[in-house]
Amino acid sequence: MPDEKTPDYDAVIVGAGHNGLTAAAYLAKAGRSVLVLERDDHVGGAAVSAQAFEGVDARLSRYAYLVSLLPQRIIDDLGLDISLVRRRYSSYTPDPLDPTRGLLVDRAADAEGARADFARAGVGPEDVAAWDELYDETRRIAEALFPTLTEPLPTRAEAKARLGEDEVWDAFIERPLGDTIDARFRSDLVRGVVATDGLIGTFTSLDDPALDANRCFLYHVIGGGTGDWDVPVGGMGAVSGEIARAASVAGATVLTEAEVLSVTPAGAGAFAGTATDAATDVATVQYRHGGELRTVTARTILSNVAPAVLERLLGDAGDPTAVARPEGAQAKVNLFLTRLPKLRDETVAPEAAFAGTFHINELGVQLQAAFDRAKAGELPDPMPCEIYCHTLSDRTILGESLRDTPAQTLTLFGLHVPDRLVDRIGNDELRERIRTAVLASLNSVLAEPIEDVIAVDAAGAPCIEVKTTRDLEEALAMPGGNIFHGPLSWPWAEDGAELGTPAQRWGVATRFTDVLLCGSGAVRGGAVSGVGGHNAAMALLEADAAG
Repeated sequence: MPDEKTPDYDAVIVGAGHNGLTAAAYLAKAGRSVLVLERDDHVGGAAVSAQAFEGVDARLSRYAYLVSLLPQRIIDDLGLDISLVRRRYSSYTPDPLDPTRGLLVDRAADAEGARADFARAGVGPEDVAAWDELYDETRRIAEALFPTLTEPLPTRAEAKARLGEDEVWDAFIERPLGDTIDARFRSDLVRGVVATDGLIGTFTSLDDPALDANRCFLYHVIGGGTGDWDVPVGGMGAVSGEIARAASVAGATVLTEAEVLSVTPAGAGAFAGTATDAATDVATVQYRHGGELRTVTARTILSNVAPAVLERLLGDAGDPTAVARPEGAQAKVNLFLTRLPKLRDETVAPEAAFAGTFHINELGVQLQAAFDRAKAGELPDPMPCEIYCHTLSDRTILGESLRDTPAQTLTLFGLHVPDRLVDRIGNDELRERIRTAVLASLNSVLAEPIEDVIAVDAAGAPCIEVKTTRDLEEALAMPGGNIFHGPLSWPWAEDGAELGTPAQRWGVATRFTDVLLCGSGAVRGGAVSGVGGHNAAMALLEADAAG
Protein backbone atom coordinates (compact mmCIF):
# COMPACT_ATOMS: atom_id res chain seq x y z
CA MET A 1 0.00 0.00 0.00
CA PRO A 2 1.36 3.52 -0.76
CA ASP A 3 2.76 5.65 2.08
CA GLU A 4 -0.37 6.95 3.79
CA LYS A 5 1.29 10.20 4.85
CA THR A 6 2.17 11.21 1.29
CA PRO A 7 -1.00 11.14 -0.81
CA ASP A 8 -0.77 9.97 -4.37
CA TYR A 9 -2.96 12.87 -5.55
CA ASP A 10 -4.22 16.16 -4.25
CA ALA A 11 -7.70 15.14 -5.38
CA VAL A 12 -9.33 11.90 -6.47
CA ILE A 13 -12.68 12.44 -8.17
CA VAL A 14 -15.26 9.66 -8.18
CA GLY A 15 -17.15 9.79 -11.46
CA ALA A 16 -16.34 11.45 -14.80
CA GLY A 17 -19.69 13.08 -15.39
CA HIS A 18 -19.55 16.66 -16.59
CA ASN A 19 -19.32 18.00 -13.02
CA GLY A 20 -16.43 15.73 -12.09
CA LEU A 21 -14.62 16.76 -15.25
CA THR A 22 -15.27 20.43 -14.48
CA ALA A 23 -13.76 20.06 -11.02
CA ALA A 24 -10.79 18.20 -12.51
CA ALA A 25 -10.15 20.92 -15.07
CA TYR A 26 -10.23 23.72 -12.48
CA LEU A 27 -8.00 21.89 -10.02
CA ALA A 28 -5.49 20.77 -12.63
CA LYS A 29 -5.30 24.31 -14.05
CA ALA A 30 -4.49 25.46 -10.52
CA GLY A 31 -1.57 23.04 -10.39
CA ARG A 32 -3.16 20.28 -8.33
CA SER A 33 -2.59 16.62 -9.12
CA VAL A 34 -5.93 15.04 -10.03
CA LEU A 35 -7.16 11.53 -10.78
CA VAL A 36 -10.70 10.95 -12.07
CA LEU A 37 -12.11 7.43 -11.78
CA GLU A 38 -15.00 6.43 -14.04
CA ARG A 39 -16.69 3.02 -13.98
CA ASP A 40 -17.92 3.26 -17.58
CA ASP A 41 -15.80 2.99 -20.72
CA HIS A 42 -16.46 6.63 -21.58
CA VAL A 43 -16.76 9.97 -19.82
CA GLY A 44 -19.72 12.31 -19.57
CA GLY A 45 -22.22 10.47 -17.38
CA ALA A 46 -25.70 11.58 -18.47
CA ALA A 47 -24.26 14.29 -20.73
CA VAL A 48 -23.35 12.03 -23.63
CA SER A 49 -24.18 11.46 -27.28
CA ALA A 50 -24.79 7.92 -28.46
CA GLN A 51 -25.76 5.94 -31.54
CA ALA A 52 -28.98 4.62 -30.04
CA PHE A 53 -30.18 2.63 -33.05
CA GLU A 54 -28.26 -0.10 -34.85
CA GLY A 55 -27.00 0.99 -38.24
CA VAL A 56 -28.54 4.49 -37.96
CA ASP A 57 -25.88 7.18 -38.28
CA ALA A 58 -27.31 9.56 -35.69
CA ARG A 59 -25.75 10.41 -32.34
CA LEU A 60 -28.55 11.39 -29.99
CA SER A 61 -28.22 13.22 -26.68
CA ARG A 62 -29.40 10.06 -25.04
CA TYR A 63 -30.16 11.33 -21.55
CA ALA A 64 -29.57 15.05 -20.90
CA TYR A 65 -30.29 17.12 -23.99
CA LEU A 66 -30.47 20.92 -23.51
CA VAL A 67 -28.19 23.49 -21.87
CA SER A 68 -29.35 26.37 -19.70
CA LEU A 69 -27.51 26.41 -16.37
CA LEU A 70 -23.91 26.21 -17.65
CA PRO A 71 -22.48 29.61 -16.70
CA GLN A 72 -20.46 31.60 -19.22
CA ARG A 73 -17.90 32.03 -16.43
CA ILE A 74 -17.10 28.31 -16.55
CA ILE A 75 -16.93 28.31 -20.34
CA ASP A 76 -14.51 31.25 -20.26
CA ASP A 77 -12.42 30.01 -17.31
CA LEU A 78 -11.82 26.63 -18.91
CA GLY A 79 -11.55 27.89 -22.50
CA LEU A 80 -14.35 25.62 -23.68
CA ASP A 81 -15.21 25.59 -27.37
CA ILE A 82 -18.95 25.04 -27.02
CA SER A 83 -21.58 26.28 -29.46
CA LEU A 84 -25.18 26.72 -28.34
CA VAL A 85 -28.16 27.50 -30.56
CA ARG A 86 -31.00 29.69 -29.28
CA ARG A 87 -34.36 28.37 -30.45
CA ARG A 88 -36.79 30.79 -32.06
CA TYR A 89 -39.88 28.96 -30.82
CA SER A 90 -40.17 28.50 -27.09
CA SER A 91 -42.99 25.95 -27.18
CA TYR A 92 -46.04 24.59 -28.91
CA THR A 93 -48.97 23.11 -27.01
CA PRO A 94 -51.93 21.52 -28.80
CA ASP A 95 -55.22 21.90 -26.94
CA PRO A 96 -56.07 18.37 -25.72
CA LEU A 97 -59.76 19.28 -25.88
CA ASP A 98 -59.43 20.43 -29.50
CA PRO A 99 -56.11 19.43 -31.10
CA THR A 100 -56.97 21.38 -34.27
CA ARG A 101 -55.72 24.43 -32.39
CA GLY A 102 -52.73 25.04 -30.18
CA LEU A 103 -50.55 27.65 -28.52
CA LEU A 104 -47.34 28.54 -30.36
CA VAL A 105 -44.96 30.73 -28.37
CA ASP A 106 -42.79 32.53 -30.91
CA ARG A 107 -39.87 34.54 -29.54
CA ALA A 108 -39.76 36.57 -32.75
CA ALA A 109 -43.41 37.65 -32.55
CA ASP A 110 -44.24 41.25 -31.72
CA ALA A 111 -46.95 42.07 -29.18
CA GLU A 112 -49.73 41.95 -31.77
CA GLY A 113 -48.47 38.68 -33.22
CA ALA A 114 -48.19 37.11 -29.76
CA ARG A 115 -51.77 38.09 -28.93
CA ALA A 116 -52.91 36.52 -32.21
CA ASP A 117 -51.01 33.29 -31.46
CA PHE A 118 -52.64 33.05 -28.03
CA ALA A 119 -56.07 33.90 -29.45
CA ARG A 120 -55.81 31.06 -32.01
CA ALA A 121 -55.46 28.71 -29.04
CA GLY A 122 -58.53 30.18 -27.37
CA VAL A 123 -56.50 32.14 -24.82
CA GLY A 124 -57.80 35.59 -23.89
CA PRO A 125 -55.80 38.84 -23.73
CA GLU A 126 -55.84 38.86 -19.93
CA ASP A 127 -53.76 35.68 -19.93
CA VAL A 128 -51.38 37.15 -22.50
CA ALA A 129 -50.75 40.06 -20.16
CA ALA A 130 -50.37 37.70 -17.19
CA TRP A 131 -47.91 35.58 -19.22
CA ASP A 132 -45.78 38.60 -20.03
CA GLU A 133 -45.84 39.75 -16.41
CA LEU A 134 -44.91 36.34 -15.01
CA TYR A 135 -41.95 35.84 -17.33
CA ASP A 136 -40.79 39.39 -16.79
CA GLU A 137 -40.71 38.55 -13.09
CA THR A 138 -38.81 35.31 -13.62
CA ARG A 139 -36.32 37.22 -15.79
CA ARG A 140 -35.66 39.58 -12.89
CA ILE A 141 -35.25 36.60 -10.55
CA ALA A 142 -32.77 35.09 -13.02
CA GLU A 143 -30.76 38.29 -13.30
CA ALA A 144 -30.55 38.54 -9.52
CA LEU A 145 -29.84 34.91 -8.63
CA PHE A 146 -28.07 33.21 -11.52
CA PRO A 147 -24.72 34.98 -10.90
CA THR A 148 -24.71 33.63 -7.33
CA LEU A 149 -24.45 30.02 -8.53
CA THR A 150 -20.70 30.38 -8.99
CA GLU A 151 -20.16 32.43 -5.82
CA PRO A 152 -20.13 31.39 -2.16
CA LEU A 153 -23.65 30.69 -0.94
CA PRO A 154 -25.76 33.73 -0.10
CA THR A 155 -28.12 33.36 2.82
CA ARG A 156 -31.86 33.30 2.20
CA ALA A 157 -32.08 36.89 3.45
CA GLU A 158 -29.25 37.96 1.15
CA ALA A 159 -30.82 36.26 -1.86
CA LYS A 160 -34.15 37.94 -1.12
CA ALA A 161 -32.41 41.29 -0.78
CA ARG A 162 -30.61 40.80 -4.11
CA LEU A 163 -33.99 40.42 -5.78
CA GLY A 164 -35.42 43.34 -3.86
CA GLU A 165 -39.04 42.52 -4.70
CA ASP A 166 -40.88 40.99 -1.77
CA GLU A 167 -44.10 40.25 -3.69
CA VAL A 168 -42.25 38.44 -6.46
CA TRP A 169 -40.20 36.52 -3.90
CA ASP A 170 -43.32 35.44 -2.06
CA ALA A 171 -45.08 34.37 -5.28
CA PHE A 172 -42.33 31.97 -6.37
CA ILE A 173 -40.43 31.10 -3.20
CA GLU A 174 -42.82 31.18 -0.26
CA ARG A 175 -46.17 30.01 -1.68
CA PRO A 176 -46.88 26.75 -3.55
CA LEU A 177 -46.34 27.23 -7.27
CA GLY A 178 -49.87 26.07 -8.00
CA ASP A 179 -51.30 28.97 -6.00
CA THR A 180 -49.33 31.49 -8.06
CA ILE A 181 -50.24 29.89 -11.39
CA ASP A 182 -53.93 29.53 -10.58
CA ALA A 183 -54.15 33.13 -9.41
CA ARG A 184 -52.52 34.45 -12.59
CA PHE A 185 -54.16 32.49 -15.40
CA ARG A 186 -57.69 31.58 -16.45
CA SER A 187 -56.68 29.23 -19.27
CA ASP A 188 -55.87 25.72 -18.09
CA LEU A 189 -53.81 25.28 -21.25
CA VAL A 190 -51.54 28.14 -20.18
CA ARG A 191 -51.47 26.93 -16.59
CA GLY A 192 -50.13 23.60 -17.79
CA VAL A 193 -47.40 25.14 -19.95
CA VAL A 194 -46.13 27.18 -17.01
CA ALA A 195 -46.49 24.34 -14.52
CA THR A 196 -44.35 21.80 -16.34
CA ASP A 197 -41.12 23.63 -15.48
CA GLY A 198 -41.90 22.77 -11.87
CA LEU A 199 -42.57 19.10 -12.51
CA ILE A 200 -39.94 17.73 -14.89
CA GLY A 201 -37.96 15.10 -13.01
CA THR A 202 -39.93 15.58 -9.80
CA PHE A 203 -42.84 13.65 -8.37
CA THR A 204 -44.98 16.19 -6.63
CA SER A 205 -48.13 18.22 -6.79
CA LEU A 206 -48.02 21.93 -7.55
CA ASP A 207 -49.89 22.50 -4.30
CA ASP A 208 -47.50 20.55 -2.08
CA PRO A 209 -46.41 22.76 0.83
CA ALA A 210 -42.95 21.17 0.68
CA LEU A 211 -42.41 23.40 -2.40
CA ASP A 212 -40.48 20.81 -4.42
CA ALA A 213 -42.17 22.15 -7.56
CA ASN A 214 -41.05 25.70 -6.71
CA ARG A 215 -37.41 24.67 -6.47
CA CYS A 216 -37.60 22.76 -9.75
CA PHE A 217 -39.30 25.73 -11.39
CA LEU A 218 -36.67 28.13 -10.12
CA TYR A 219 -33.82 26.18 -11.69
CA HIS A 220 -35.72 25.97 -14.95
CA VAL A 221 -36.21 29.74 -15.26
CA ILE A 222 -32.90 31.24 -14.07
CA GLY A 223 -30.42 29.67 -16.50
CA GLY A 224 -27.98 32.11 -18.06
CA GLY A 225 -29.82 34.97 -16.39
CA THR A 226 -32.58 34.59 -18.99
CA GLY A 227 -34.12 31.15 -18.47
CA ASP A 228 -33.41 30.10 -22.06
CA TRP A 229 -32.68 26.46 -22.84
CA ASP A 230 -30.30 26.08 -25.77
CA VAL A 231 -29.34 23.32 -28.17
CA PRO A 232 -25.69 22.14 -27.90
CA VAL A 233 -24.19 21.87 -31.37
CA GLY A 234 -22.90 18.34 -31.82
CA GLY A 235 -25.13 17.03 -29.05
CA MET A 236 -24.61 16.87 -25.33
CA GLY A 237 -21.57 14.68 -25.79
CA ALA A 238 -19.83 17.65 -27.37
CA VAL A 239 -20.25 19.56 -24.10
CA SER A 240 -18.85 16.89 -21.79
CA GLY A 241 -16.19 16.01 -24.37
CA GLU A 242 -14.97 19.59 -24.41
CA ILE A 243 -14.79 19.72 -20.61
CA ALA A 244 -12.88 16.44 -20.66
CA ARG A 245 -10.45 17.95 -23.17
CA ALA A 246 -9.90 20.95 -20.89
CA ALA A 247 -9.24 18.66 -17.93
CA SER A 248 -6.77 16.55 -19.91
CA VAL A 249 -4.92 19.57 -21.31
CA ALA A 250 -4.63 20.97 -17.79
CA GLY A 251 -2.96 17.74 -16.66
CA ALA A 252 -5.71 15.73 -14.97
CA THR A 253 -5.62 11.96 -15.33
CA VAL A 254 -8.93 10.39 -16.32
CA LEU A 255 -9.21 6.64 -15.96
CA THR A 256 -12.21 4.87 -17.47
CA GLU A 257 -13.42 1.35 -16.68
CA ALA A 258 -12.31 2.05 -13.11
CA GLU A 259 -15.12 1.12 -10.74
CA VAL A 260 -14.79 2.68 -7.30
CA LEU A 261 -15.56 0.17 -4.55
CA SER A 262 -14.77 2.08 -1.35
CA VAL A 263 -14.16 5.63 -0.20
CA THR A 264 -12.48 6.11 3.17
CA PRO A 265 -11.92 9.53 4.74
CA ALA A 266 -8.78 10.17 6.77
CA GLY A 267 -9.13 8.88 10.30
CA ALA A 268 -11.66 6.20 9.36
CA GLY A 269 -11.00 2.48 9.22
CA ALA A 270 -10.24 1.44 5.65
CA PHE A 271 -11.81 -1.59 4.00
CA ALA A 272 -13.06 -3.47 7.07
CA GLY A 273 -12.06 -7.11 7.13
CA THR A 274 -8.87 -6.61 5.13
CA ALA A 275 -5.25 -6.13 6.07
CA THR A 276 -5.71 -2.39 5.61
CA ASP A 277 -8.56 -1.85 8.05
CA ALA A 278 -6.59 0.39 10.40
CA ALA A 279 -7.38 4.10 10.52
CA THR A 280 -5.74 6.01 7.67
CA ASP A 281 -3.84 9.30 7.81
CA VAL A 282 -5.09 10.28 4.36
CA ALA A 283 -8.25 9.68 2.38
CA THR A 284 -8.24 6.41 0.47
CA VAL A 285 -10.11 5.08 -2.54
CA GLN A 286 -10.26 1.45 -3.55
CA TYR A 287 -11.22 0.63 -7.12
CA ARG A 288 -11.13 -2.15 -9.70
CA HIS A 289 -9.42 -1.59 -13.04
CA GLY A 290 -8.26 -4.09 -15.63
CA GLY A 291 -9.34 -6.96 -13.40
CA GLU A 292 -7.11 -5.76 -10.56
CA LEU A 293 -8.02 -4.32 -7.18
CA ARG A 294 -6.16 -1.06 -6.65
CA THR A 295 -5.81 1.54 -3.91
CA VAL A 296 -5.02 5.23 -4.25
CA THR A 297 -4.69 7.97 -1.64
CA ALA A 298 -5.63 11.64 -1.78
CA ARG A 299 -5.72 14.78 0.31
CA THR A 300 -9.34 15.25 -0.77
CA ILE A 301 -11.95 13.04 -2.40
CA LEU A 302 -14.56 14.70 -4.60
CA SER A 303 -17.76 12.74 -5.11
CA ASN A 304 -19.55 13.17 -8.44
CA VAL A 305 -21.93 10.32 -7.63
CA ALA A 306 -25.31 10.72 -5.97
CA PRO A 307 -25.16 11.23 -2.18
CA ALA A 308 -26.98 7.92 -1.63
CA VAL A 309 -24.26 6.15 -3.65
CA LEU A 310 -21.54 7.95 -1.70
CA GLU A 311 -23.00 6.64 1.57
CA ARG A 312 -22.69 3.09 0.25
CA LEU A 313 -19.10 3.68 -0.85
CA LEU A 314 -18.22 4.98 2.61
CA GLY A 315 -18.87 1.50 4.03
CA ASP A 316 -18.54 1.46 7.82
CA ALA A 317 -18.03 5.24 7.78
CA GLY A 318 -21.31 5.69 5.92
CA ASP A 319 -24.73 6.24 7.39
CA PRO A 320 -27.53 4.57 5.41
CA THR A 321 -30.06 6.76 7.26
CA ALA A 322 -28.29 10.00 6.35
CA VAL A 323 -29.54 10.05 2.76
CA ALA A 324 -32.79 8.46 1.65
CA ARG A 325 -32.83 6.65 -1.66
CA PRO A 326 -34.27 9.25 -4.06
CA GLU A 327 -37.02 8.59 -6.55
CA GLY A 328 -37.02 9.76 -10.13
CA ALA A 329 -40.34 10.31 -11.86
CA GLN A 330 -39.91 10.38 -15.61
CA ALA A 331 -39.70 8.17 -18.66
CA LYS A 332 -37.18 8.99 -21.37
CA VAL A 333 -37.98 8.02 -24.96
CA ASN A 334 -35.75 8.58 -28.00
CA LEU A 335 -37.10 8.28 -31.53
CA PHE A 336 -35.65 8.56 -35.00
CA LEU A 337 -38.11 9.60 -37.72
CA THR A 338 -38.07 9.53 -41.49
CA ARG A 339 -39.74 12.96 -41.32
CA LEU A 340 -41.80 15.06 -38.94
CA PRO A 341 -45.43 13.99 -38.58
CA LYS A 342 -48.36 16.15 -39.66
CA LEU A 343 -50.38 17.95 -37.00
CA ARG A 344 -54.12 18.14 -36.59
CA ASP A 345 -53.56 21.87 -36.17
CA GLU A 346 -53.10 22.96 -39.78
CA THR A 347 -52.23 26.56 -38.84
CA VAL A 348 -48.83 25.59 -37.45
CA ALA A 349 -46.07 23.95 -39.49
CA PRO A 350 -44.50 20.89 -37.86
CA GLU A 351 -41.10 22.56 -38.29
CA ALA A 352 -42.28 25.35 -35.97
CA ALA A 353 -44.22 23.15 -33.55
CA PHE A 354 -41.32 20.78 -32.90
CA ALA A 355 -38.61 23.44 -32.91
CA GLY A 356 -39.22 24.36 -29.27
CA THR A 357 -40.70 22.25 -26.49
CA PHE A 358 -43.78 20.36 -27.69
CA HIS A 359 -46.25 19.85 -24.82
CA ILE A 360 -48.81 17.05 -25.06
CA ASN A 361 -51.70 16.39 -22.66
CA GLU A 362 -50.43 18.88 -20.13
CA LEU A 363 -53.49 20.85 -19.13
CA GLY A 364 -53.29 21.83 -15.47
CA VAL A 365 -56.02 19.34 -14.58
CA GLN A 366 -54.29 16.61 -16.59
CA LEU A 367 -51.02 17.11 -14.73
CA GLN A 368 -52.76 16.78 -11.38
CA ALA A 369 -54.73 13.74 -12.56
CA ALA A 370 -51.50 12.13 -13.80
CA PHE A 371 -49.86 12.71 -10.42
CA ASP A 372 -52.85 11.29 -8.55
CA ARG A 373 -52.99 8.22 -10.78
CA ALA A 374 -49.26 7.54 -10.47
CA LYS A 375 -49.42 8.02 -6.71
CA ALA A 376 -52.11 5.33 -6.66
CA GLY A 377 -49.75 2.96 -8.49
CA GLU A 378 -50.93 3.32 -12.08
CA LEU A 379 -49.33 4.74 -15.21
CA PRO A 380 -50.75 8.17 -16.16
CA ASP A 381 -53.46 8.02 -18.83
CA PRO A 382 -53.05 10.03 -20.96
CA MET A 383 -49.30 10.40 -20.53
CA PRO A 384 -48.19 14.05 -20.15
CA CYS A 385 -45.23 14.48 -22.51
CA GLU A 386 -42.56 17.03 -23.38
CA ILE A 387 -40.84 16.63 -26.74
CA TYR A 388 -37.76 18.22 -28.24
CA CYS A 389 -36.29 17.89 -31.75
CA HIS A 390 -32.53 18.42 -31.79
CA THR A 391 -32.10 18.10 -35.54
CA LEU A 392 -34.30 21.09 -36.38
CA SER A 393 -31.62 23.27 -34.75
CA ASP A 394 -28.48 21.21 -35.38
CA ARG A 395 -27.98 18.65 -38.16
CA THR A 396 -24.38 17.86 -37.18
CA ILE A 397 -25.48 14.92 -35.03
CA LEU A 398 -26.53 13.14 -38.24
CA GLY A 399 -24.14 11.40 -40.56
CA GLU A 400 -23.58 12.94 -43.98
CA SER A 401 -25.92 10.46 -45.65
CA LEU A 402 -28.80 11.72 -43.47
CA ARG A 403 -28.19 15.46 -43.21
CA ASP A 404 -29.91 16.36 -46.48
CA THR A 405 -32.89 14.08 -45.86
CA PRO A 406 -36.10 14.92 -43.98
CA ALA A 407 -35.00 12.65 -41.11
CA GLN A 408 -35.38 14.02 -37.57
CA THR A 409 -34.72 12.96 -34.00
CA LEU A 410 -37.26 13.32 -31.20
CA THR A 411 -36.50 13.21 -27.49
CA LEU A 412 -39.49 12.77 -25.21
CA PHE A 413 -39.93 13.04 -21.46
CA GLY A 414 -42.96 11.39 -19.90
CA LEU A 415 -43.97 13.10 -16.65
CA HIS A 416 -45.18 11.49 -13.43
CA VAL A 417 -43.72 8.03 -14.08
CA PRO A 418 -42.20 7.40 -10.64
CA ASP A 419 -39.72 4.66 -9.90
CA ARG A 420 -42.20 2.96 -7.55
CA LEU A 421 -44.10 1.78 -10.64
CA VAL A 422 -41.18 -0.46 -11.55
CA ASP A 423 -41.64 -2.46 -8.34
CA ARG A 424 -45.38 -2.67 -8.86
CA ILE A 425 -45.48 -3.49 -12.57
CA GLY A 426 -42.03 -4.88 -13.37
CA ASN A 427 -39.42 -3.07 -15.44
CA ASP A 428 -39.93 -4.90 -18.74
CA GLU A 429 -43.70 -4.61 -18.53
CA LEU A 430 -43.50 -0.94 -17.51
CA ARG A 431 -41.20 -0.20 -20.43
CA GLU A 432 -43.75 -1.66 -22.86
CA ARG A 433 -46.63 0.18 -21.22
CA ILE A 434 -44.70 3.45 -21.42
CA ARG A 435 -44.03 2.84 -25.09
CA THR A 436 -47.74 2.28 -25.76
CA ALA A 437 -48.78 5.28 -23.66
CA VAL A 438 -46.28 7.63 -25.27
CA LEU A 439 -47.31 6.70 -28.80
CA ALA A 440 -50.98 7.07 -27.89
CA SER A 441 -50.35 10.49 -26.35
CA LEU A 442 -48.50 11.61 -29.45
CA ASN A 443 -51.15 10.27 -31.78
CA SER A 444 -53.87 12.17 -29.94
CA VAL A 445 -52.59 15.43 -31.47
CA LEU A 446 -51.31 14.19 -34.84
CA ALA A 447 -53.05 13.98 -38.20
CA GLU A 448 -51.30 10.68 -38.93
CA PRO A 449 -50.02 7.85 -36.75
CA ILE A 450 -46.52 8.51 -35.45
CA GLU A 451 -45.77 4.86 -36.25
CA ASP A 452 -45.95 5.76 -39.96
CA VAL A 453 -42.89 8.03 -39.72
CA ILE A 454 -40.72 6.12 -37.23
CA ALA A 455 -37.65 4.85 -39.08
CA VAL A 456 -36.35 1.30 -38.76
CA ASP A 457 -32.86 0.24 -37.75
CA ALA A 458 -30.50 -2.18 -39.48
CA ALA A 459 -32.42 -5.12 -38.06
CA GLY A 460 -35.77 -3.77 -39.24
CA ALA A 461 -36.93 -2.78 -35.75
CA PRO A 462 -38.65 0.59 -35.14
CA CYS A 463 -36.26 3.29 -33.93
CA ILE A 464 -37.80 3.89 -30.54
CA GLU A 465 -35.85 3.57 -27.30
CA VAL A 466 -37.63 3.66 -23.93
CA LYS A 467 -35.77 4.26 -20.67
CA THR A 468 -37.49 3.79 -17.34
CA THR A 469 -36.15 5.20 -14.08
CA ARG A 470 -34.67 1.78 -13.35
CA ASP A 471 -32.94 1.77 -16.75
CA LEU A 472 -31.43 5.15 -15.88
CA GLU A 473 -30.29 3.82 -12.53
CA GLU A 474 -28.58 0.83 -14.12
CA ALA A 475 -26.95 2.85 -16.90
CA LEU A 476 -25.94 5.94 -14.91
CA ALA A 477 -25.84 4.81 -11.25
CA MET A 478 -28.58 7.33 -10.44
CA PRO A 479 -30.55 5.87 -7.50
CA GLY A 480 -34.22 5.65 -8.34
CA GLY A 481 -33.47 7.11 -11.75
CA ASN A 482 -33.50 10.55 -10.13
CA ILE A 483 -31.96 12.93 -12.65
CA PHE A 484 -31.08 15.44 -9.92
CA HIS A 485 -29.37 12.83 -7.68
CA GLY A 486 -31.95 13.67 -5.01
CA PRO A 487 -34.24 16.49 -3.89
CA LEU A 488 -33.23 19.89 -5.23
CA SER A 489 -32.06 22.51 -2.75
CA TRP A 490 -32.72 26.21 -2.83
CA PRO A 491 -29.62 27.97 -4.23
CA TRP A 492 -28.86 29.62 -0.91
CA ALA A 493 -28.15 28.74 2.71
CA GLU A 494 -30.90 29.10 5.25
CA ASP A 495 -30.44 32.00 7.63
CA GLY A 496 -28.36 30.87 10.60
CA ALA A 497 -26.80 27.93 8.76
CA GLU A 498 -23.21 27.11 9.64
CA LEU A 499 -20.93 28.53 6.92
CA GLY A 500 -17.60 28.48 8.70
CA THR A 501 -15.63 26.27 6.30
CA PRO A 502 -14.97 26.74 2.58
CA ALA A 503 -16.93 23.56 1.84
CA GLN A 504 -19.94 24.90 3.75
CA ARG A 505 -19.71 28.31 2.10
CA TRP A 506 -19.64 26.74 -1.36
CA GLY A 507 -22.41 24.23 -0.64
CA VAL A 508 -20.29 21.10 -1.19
CA ALA A 509 -19.69 19.90 2.37
CA THR A 510 -20.17 16.42 3.73
CA ARG A 511 -19.66 15.46 7.36
CA PHE A 512 -16.05 14.61 6.44
CA THR A 513 -13.61 17.48 5.91
CA ASP A 514 -11.74 15.62 3.17
CA VAL A 515 -14.77 14.41 1.20
CA LEU A 516 -16.61 17.00 -0.90
CA LEU A 517 -19.65 16.79 -3.16
CA CYS A 518 -18.92 17.94 -6.70
CA GLY A 519 -22.00 16.69 -8.55
CA SER A 520 -25.74 17.25 -8.76
CA GLY A 521 -26.11 16.35 -5.09
CA ALA A 522 -24.36 19.55 -4.04
CA VAL A 523 -26.33 22.65 -3.15
CA ARG A 524 -27.08 24.30 -6.51
CA GLY A 525 -26.78 20.93 -8.21
CA GLY A 526 -28.94 19.39 -10.90
CA ALA A 527 -28.95 19.73 -14.70
CA VAL A 528 -25.91 20.09 -16.96
CA SER A 529 -24.28 23.13 -15.40
CA GLY A 530 -20.77 22.36 -14.17
CA VAL A 531 -21.71 24.41 -11.10
CA GLY A 532 -21.22 21.58 -8.62
CA GLY A 533 -17.78 20.82 -10.04
CA HIS A 534 -16.78 24.49 -10.11
CA ASN A 535 -17.87 25.04 -6.52
CA ALA A 536 -16.13 21.98 -5.15
CA ALA A 537 -12.90 23.07 -6.83
CA MET A 538 -13.29 26.59 -5.43
CA ALA A 539 -13.86 25.21 -1.93
CA LEU A 540 -10.74 23.04 -2.10
CA LEU A 541 -8.59 25.87 -3.46
CA GLU A 542 -9.95 28.27 -0.83
CA ALA A 543 -9.12 25.78 1.91
CA ASP A 544 -5.58 25.43 0.52
CA ALA A 545 -5.12 29.19 0.46
CA ALA A 546 -6.25 29.42 4.08
CA GLY A 547 -3.64 26.84 5.04
